[in-house]
Amino acid sequence: MPTVNIASHLKEMAQHHPDQLAVLFPASRDRSGRTEYSSFTYKKLDEESDFLAAGLDAIGISRGIKTVLMVPPSLEFFSLAFALFKVGAVPVLVDPGIGIKNLGKCLAEAEPEAFIGITKAHVARLLLGWAKKSLKKLVTVGHRFGWGGHSLTQVTDLGSMRQSNSERPDEQWQAADTEIDETAAILFTSGSTGVPKGAVYSHGNFAAQVAALKQAFGIEPGEIDLCTFPLFALYAPALGMTAVIPRMDFTKPATVDPREIAEPIGRFGINNLFGSPALLNRVSRDWKPEIKTEEPSPQASASRSQSWPSLRRVLSAGAPVSPSILERFSKFLATGSQIYTPYGATESLPVAVIGSHEILRETRHLTARGAGTCVGRPVESVEVRIIGITDDTVSEWSDQLCLPQGQIGEIVVHGPMVTQEYYKRHDLTAIAKIRDPITGRMRHRMGDVGYFDNQGRLWFCGRKSHRVVTAERTYFTEPVEGIFNAHPAVFRTALVGVVRAGQTEPVLCVEREPQRSSNEGTQLSDQALIAELRALGSHFELTRSIQMFLFHPSFPVDIRHNSKIFREKLAVWATSIAK
Repeated sequence: MPTVNIASHLKEMAQHHPDQLAVLFPASRDRSGRTEYSSFTYKKLDEESDFLAAGLDAIGISRGIKTVLMVPPSLEFFSLAFALFKVGAVPVLVDPGIGIKNLGKCLAEAEPEAFIGITKAHVARLLLGWAKKSLKKLVTVGHRFGWGGHSLTQVTDLGSMRQSNSERPDEQWQAADTEIDETAAILFTSGSTGVPKGAVYSHGNFAAQVAALKQAFGIEPGEIDLCTFPLFALYAPALGMTAVIPRMDFTKPATVDPREIAEPIGRFGINNLFGSPALLNRVSRDWKPEIKTEEPSPQASASRSQSWPSLRRVLSAGAPVSPSILERFSKFLATGSQIYTPYGATESLPVAVIGSHEILRETRHLTARGAGTCVGRPVESVEVRIIGITDDTVSEWSDQLCLPQGQIGEIVVHGPMVTQEYYKRHDLTAIAKIRDPITGRMRHRMGDVGYFDNQGRLWFCGRKSHRVVTAERTYFTEPVEGIFNAHPAVFRTALVGVVRAGQTEPVLCVEREPQRSSNEGTQLSDQALIAELRALGSHFELTRSIQMFLFHPSFPVDIRHNSKIFREKLAVWATSIAK
């Protein structure tokens, strides 16, 4: 079987581009308040991860050992991540934002043998008993004190490991010759669309993702990436990029200071930016660029197209990006640059891609008429099919399951980046996967509904579990919300079902556009806005019967991207109001 290791790309970059910066991380501020960065070149990152790989291997964290990595974004995080890949260990990555209860369940399911974390993580592990039955090796990053633990547990701190292994190995550490289907990592989903579950990534999955990203976006070696989701920065060596990490709270992209995004873009000549829809919304609303011109004019002050001339592309994922956000953010970009909104999931990424030029020129107008959200055409290596909607398991694939073009159904994907299972969750694997008898591999049910148009474009119509089924019809969230989101006084809407007198009714939750200043005029009253929304909905058959509108001050959203709407929570809230 072919061998591949995601860490091999780091070694190649270190050999061919040793002095290229691999990662820059904000360390402090100088006297003027300007951010100072610590950094690793590719040669330094390779050496550091070689050194740590030797140390980890020496204490028994080696090939196949499941290892929790709870270290915040930092240079040590990148060194440790690549060290784990190099020894062939299996990093277990869990977003702390999923909550203490879910985090404990995830770690118990993963049954890790090793735990690498900062002091705070070890305190939580000790107090809450995370994976106490399986852990045998503990590595601390930072200050160490008595951790307790059972008799089988070996405790090491990174500083001691450096001292005891201070002599660098004479030869470079050779990355484990892991096979293409060998487990590379366990990545737990955020749980924003269901129970957090561990997607099992193979080294082949990672390699396929890298190839798809290069092909879909035309990423070239030497580009500089501003990454507001640090986990994605681990792809930088494979893509030949320099990763710049901004100063921000990565669990709250919706509250980022726009200056912390704008400053590194201008300072380093950023070519690629990844940001959640919430981050793009915040920056496009609140950043006011300084336009320097000898002869100020209305045209110069209105034009912001040269604000970030180096920025070739922006990627935004995690939830659909509204056309209004795309329009606002596009004004910072040069004419030929685009905002891409790749569609995918933890279990399969990317699946399809569309750019802001096509959205703003064409598909936004169809969205406003109830077509759903266009997510573009499938990437080269992925096969996307639409099957009939069912909540039951589908054990074996057949082309007879597929629906004709234009009909809404469940989205199913097949390709080399598609993960094959959830770790030790056979029940959830059975629901989400369909075995293909020809290839012997699993197709993944995205849990989303959508359809293909006559141009081969995929349209997203929402989560399957969020559809609202009434006695008269089935409502899908994206087509309905797209109509009402077009109203200028609306920031976003969320369709939910409320049961009254034994009957399910569609209810639209509304979050208003914030009024930025008194200069914007008098804000519509709730009653006036409801009247206008009802009038808007009356023009379309699928929204004509929606009569109940509830205003919510701020929708509950996921911790990772601050963009996925927790419609389940809104449904509970709406039910309490409607009754």
